[in-house]
Amino acid sequence: MNIPFNHPRRESLLIRERLVDGFRNGIVAPEGLIAHGRGECFDYILGEKTQEFALRAIEAAAAAILLANHPVISVNGNVAALVPEYIVKLAEETGALIEVNLFYRTREREEAIKQHLLSHGAREVLGVGEDASATIPELFSERRRVSPRGILIADVVLVPLEDGDRTEALKRLGKFVVTIDLNPLSRTARTADVTIIDNVVRAMPLLVEKVRELKGRDRGVLKETISRYNNNETLQEALRFISHRLVELASRELRIRV
Repeated sequence: MNIPFNHPRRESLLIRERLVDGFRNGIVAPEGLIAHGRGECFDYILGEKTQEFALRAIEAAAAAILLANHPVISVNGNVAALVPEYIVKLAEETGALIEVNLFYRTREREEAIKQHLLSHGAREVLGVGEDASATIPELFSERRRVSPRGILIADVVLVPLEDGDRTEALKRLGKFVVTIDLNPLSRTARTADVTIIDNVVRAMPLLVEKVRELKGRDRGVLKETISRYNNNETLQEALRFISHRLVELASRELRIRV
């Protein structure tokens, strides 16, 4: 689609086009398009900017991934379509494995996502076909299928744009879960150890940047970064921000005059 450079919603429309392309190429499920629209609504309220509470969560997330013995980046269709290059960069910087995990799972989608990630420089992509031979207990959707070399034995799992059932299941297995979610009230956001309340297209580049900044730091410093982080406070701050912003907007002249 030829989107004019001066279009006021150009960036948002470009993101949508990446998802539509992903849908046409078999990467994104139709339901993923609906999910994006829900997140975009929250992004409007957040001012479509990375807020301070998200930056603190990004720092804690970077420290956790760097401290991990076996970190895994879980990838669904929307994430693969929107930030494939940053998935690969994060894996390269941290030694994390990349694993496909889908609610609407088909072999064709698995392969499409794998090839898409490989085309962006990924060295290996787990969770495709027979590699997804292990299962997460007490989870009954297709998300229960995981790689025995990846999520099953991971100590830290990054699950951007996740669904709550699997986040809860991963926590029951004792895993440290980092998520990226624009909705601070979702089960995923409220269950994860670190919730980055931000748009994934902004959060992932910032996470890669923060990992590069913290890489090589003393492990004690990284542990201190995590110990002083409080995810409940992050969720509360995000909700206060949303509340105050709505009150502020409600007190303004909202009609656009042309």
